[in-house]
Amino acid sequence: MLLDLSIRELQAGLAAKKFSSEDLVRKCYENIAREQPRTNAFITIVDKETALKEAKEKDAARTPSAPPLYGIPFVLKDSFATRGIRTTCASNVLRDFIPPYDATVYRRLREAGAILIGKMNMDAWGHGGSSENTDFGAVRNPWDIERVPGGSSGGCAAGVAVRMAAFAIGEDTGGSIRNPSAWCNTTGLKVTYGRVSRYGCVAYASSFDTVGPMGKSVEDCAAILEATAGNDLHDATSAPVPVPSYTAELAGAESFIKDKTIGVPRELFGEGLDPEIRASIMASIDVLKGLGMQVKELSMPLFDYGLPVYYLIAPSETSSNLARYDGVRYGGDRSNFTEETMRRIMIGTYALSAGYYDAYYRKAQKARTLFIAEYKRLLSECDVLVMPVNPTVAPKVGELMADPLANLLADVYTVSINPVGVPSLAVPSGFTKAGLPIGMQIVGKMFAESLLFQIGHAFQSETDYHTRAPKV
Repeated sequence: MLLDLSIRELQAGLAAKKFSSEDLVRKCYENIAREQPRTNAFITIVDKETALKEAKEKDAARTPSAPPLYGIPFVLKDSFATRGIRTTCASNVLRDFIPPYDATVYRRLREAGAILIGKMNMDAWGHGGSSENTDFGAVRNPWDIERVPGGSSGGCAAGVAVRMAAFAIGEDTGGSIRNPSAWCNTTGLKVTYGRVSRYGCVAYASSFDTVGPMGKSVEDCAAILEATAGNDLHDATSAPVPVPSYTAELAGAESFIKDKTIGVPRELFGEGLDPEIRASIMASIDVLKGLGMQVKELSMPLFDYGLPVYYLIAPSETSSNLARYDGVRYGGDRSNFTEETMRRIMIGTYALSAGYYDAYYRKAQKARTLFIAEYKRLLSECDVLVMPVNPTVAPKVGELMADPLANLLADVYTVSINPVGVPSLAVPSGFTKAGLPIGMQIVGKMFAESLLFQIGHAFQSETDYHTRAPKV
C-alpha cells in the first residue's frame, strides 16, 4: 500500500514523480471510506475536494528543496485549534465551536507543506485511556474492533494504523500518545515538556500537557518533530532550546548507541503486568543488548505513588481549566460534560478546596518533587529507562468505562513521567499469541529526544513489528 511507505520514502517518490500528493490524498480518502465506519476514528473529515485541490497545488509548486513533510497528508487530535475547521475536544460543549486562529503545531505543519485530512476522535478533554469517553461515539481498535484503541489520542493511533493518513499529531498528559500507540502498533513520542508549543491546544492539565508526533516509525516521528519543535512566543512554557536535525542524527544510530546503558526498574516488571507483555519487552531488551547496549537493573521505590500523585494534580488543574466552559464563551454549557469529566472536576475541586488543599494537593506537589529527584537519580545511573506502556493488552469495549479504577490503571506505567517532564518514546515491541500489539517505552533525560530516536530507530532496523498493519 502506498501509505505503508515512510515519510522519507514518500518524499523520495514525490520528488521522482513516481506518484503525486494528489495520489496520496486520494488513497487517504479511499482508506477512510473503508475504515471510518469500522473504527470511528474521525470527528471531522476535511472536504475531499478541498484536500485534493491543496494537493494539486503542492504538486505544481514542488521544488527539489521542498521540506520533508511537503505534500504529505496528516491528521490532528481534535484538541488543536484550526481556523475555520471545528475543534470539539470530543465534547458536546464544543460541538459547533470554530476557532478563529490556528494552534502553533498546526501552523508549523502547514508552513512545512503538510496537508490536513481531518480531526480525530478522542476521550473528551483528554479524560480517559480508551477513547470511549467521547460524545462522538467510541473509537474501535483496528486490530480487533471489539477492543479499544487506547486513549486519549485513540483516533490518531487508529487512523495511522490503517493508513487513513501518513502521520498524526497527538497530545500526551499522562500517556495519551504512548497508550494508544502501544495498543494500535504505531510509534509515538511524549516530548520533553516545552519541546513543542502548546499554544492552541485545549488544556487538560497545563503543567503536564505535551504535544507530540504519532507515526508508523521512529524515523517518521523524527521528521515530524523536526518540523514542529522549538520556542514559540505565544507559549511562555515552550523552551528556547535549539532544535537538532533529528533525522540526520539517525544515520549511524547503531554505532552511536553501543555501550549506552539501559536501566530496567524491577518494580515495573512485577505483579500486575501481563506475562506476554513482560516476555515481549524482555525479548526487545535482548535485541538492544545484541546492538551493544548494556543493561542494568534498578529500583524505583516511588513507583506505586505515581497514580495518586497524577490523579490529584491533573484533576486539580483540569477543574480550573474547564471552569471557562460556562455556556457563555463557547456555546455548550456544563450539562454537556460526561460522567468521567465531571468525576475529574469534582476530585480536583475537592483537592483544591479550603481545608483539603494542604492534605491533598500540596502533598501531591511535594511528591512530584520527589519523583523529579527519583528520575534524575535513575537516569544518572543509566542513559535511558525501558518500561512497559500498558499493564494489559487492549481491553474489550466497555470494560474500562464500567470500572473507573481500571480506567485509571491503564496508565499506571506512563503517568509518573509527565509530572517530571522527561521524554518517552513508545515503540511496537511484539504481539500476543492472539495477534494483539504490544509496546514498550524508552525514557530519557530532558531534551534527550535525539538519543531516544537513535535507540528506537536501531531497534526498528532489527525488527519488523512496526511495519505490520491490521488486516483490512
